[in-house]
Amino acid sequence: MTEGHPHGLEELCEAGKNLYAQALREGRVRTKDVNSVSCLVDLRLLQPMVEDLDWLEPVSPSVALHRLLRASEERIATERRREEKLAAAFEPLMRHAFPQTTVDSSAISVVSGLDSIRLSIAQATAGASREVLTIQPYYGQTISSRMAESFERDQALLDRGGRIRTLYQHTLRHSPAVIARYEHLTGDAEVRTLDEVTDRLLVIDRTVAFIPASTDRTLALEVRHPALISFFVTTFERLWQLATPMYPEAVQQPSLNGITPRQRAIAALLVEGHTDAVIADRLGLNVRTARVHIAKLAATLGSESRAQLGYLIGQSGILDPES
Repeated sequence: MTEGHPHGLEELCEAGKNLYAQALREGRVRTKDVNSVSCLVDLRLLQPMVEDLDWLEPVSPSVALHRLLRASEERIATERRREEKLAAAFEPLMRHAFPQTTVDSSAISVVSGLDSIRLSIAQATAGASREVLTIQPYYGQTISSRMAESFERDQALLDRGGRIRTLYQHTLRHSPAVIARYEHLTGDAEVRTLDEVTDRLLVIDRTVAFIPASTDRTLALEVRHPALISFFVTTFERLWQLATPMYPEAVQQPSLNGITPRQRAIAALLVEGHTDAVIADRLGLNVRTARVHIAKLAATLGSESRAQLGYLIGQSGILDPES
């Protein structure tokens, strides 16, 4: 088997699934029993036991998937490096074949410092009259202080007849600060939520956008390039269509066979091989809360181990698109 090119992607037959389930139940299977379904080894779902090579032990599906994806990513990275070399080799030829075009330097500018960022946003919003689109991820900071900063600015826009649409994570659906903010705003304001959102985005009147340029949010990009603005708006609109309404009229998120929407989101990230800390960060939870939900999910599915939990998630069908 070539590294990173596992066989068996289409060969995981019923016998293979049954043998893997047996390995999960018993903790191991004999190496000789796997000959007929070698795809389990090729897919990294079974590995030799260090203390006895006559036996194979099961690997968590999330771990196996992570290893396969990492190998795939390495192949993709190799191809990208090849693309870069090709682009560099052809660049002089392209320069001779086509006239150079320039981009207006004012189309993208860097704003440094929190006070400068707030001032730039306030100035851009002060001249707005149509619409503000916002994606607001929660990173554990104080919500009420952030919202107080923008309340008067947003209310002024609404008073001018403008519209505000905001996307949050599901974890903020019951936040007192978020609920109070929109109960006090008067005008055309809507809120929807998703399991996960992108990094912060602010699009004003579809002419200017602000996005973070550093992890500590002390640098931002002020973007006025029409192509980039169009891309940001399209991204927002597609996320908006997938999101669950929260305000002015909330839509309840349905549970499925005792599995809550939040637990389904956690299940999807578990299958991808993410740690508890990463899951908590992506869903806007603290690690302790994330682990409580993981424990409840395991109890609902009857799992006794992390490896078995990944297998039971796949068997349960809770992540199927039609679910």
